[in-house]
Amino acid sequence: MLNYAVNISIIHADKPLRERLRLVAEAGFGGFEFWYPYQFDMAELARLKDEFGLTLALFDLEPDKDYPYGHIASPDAEATFLENARTSIVLAGRLGCRRLNVLCGQQEPALTHEQQMDLIIRRLRQVAGMAESEGVTLCAEGINRVDRPRVFLSYSRDGFDIVDAVGSPNVKYQYDLYHMQIMEGDLIRTIRANIAKIGHLQVADPPGRHEPGTGEINVANVFAAIEATGYNGWMSLEYDPSPGCADPFAWLPRSERGSRD
Repeated sequence: MLNYAVNISIIHADKPLRERLRLVAEAGFGGFEFWYPYQFDMAELARLKDEFGLTLALFDLEPDKDYPYGHIASPDAEATFLENARTSIVLAGRLGCRRLNVLCGQQEPALTHEQQMDLIIRRLRQVAGMAESEGVTLCAEGINRVDRPRVFLSYSRDGFDIVDAVGSPNVKYQYDLYHMQIMEGDLIRTIRANIAKIGHLQVADPPGRHEPGTGEINVANVFAAIEATGYNGWMSLEYDPSPGCADPFAWLPRSERGSRD
């Protein structure tokens, strides 16, 4: 059975933090994730996480208004990236979170694709040792260029090349089925061939980024293929529930929602 987590930055986002976590726990899930630490009070989140018996599966390194896709691929943002990464690794350790999404950054017209790849690899190498010592895995995520036209990392092959080049057991690729279906399809073959390089999975169904079963991904087949690989990380539900959807989790039987880490 897959380990499911719920992204509380998008599901039940209209509710207070306590209510979001209560609803996740009452729905039978064992894990949750969120986008950025600035969204919540971390002391409150730590208390509520323990109160409801939940595991924090992952959160994202914070971007800023000048770098909305993150800092890692921008040549003039090295100090910001390194500080952001180190602060987030410490926070993750404090919260018992084992995975971080290292936002992939934006395309820089002055640099070639290869130069930006080299920049990402070098910067991940700089923080990989700290991640290893804290037991945290850094996950570089591919994002589709339909929703975010300026994003740099958009194809899984580049993500897997980054993992290979960094050469750390604590640097992996974050494979989001929604983004990769839009960019390249071929989900099952790609996942099977590269499961050892994948540190975190997320799902939404295109078009619309709604719950599984509302779009074009054959979720049952894809999930069965993932289970068959022996993947033991998280599958995070990161979707915007369809308009009028009374229960955003109705597609997933309650008996399959329990998670472990």
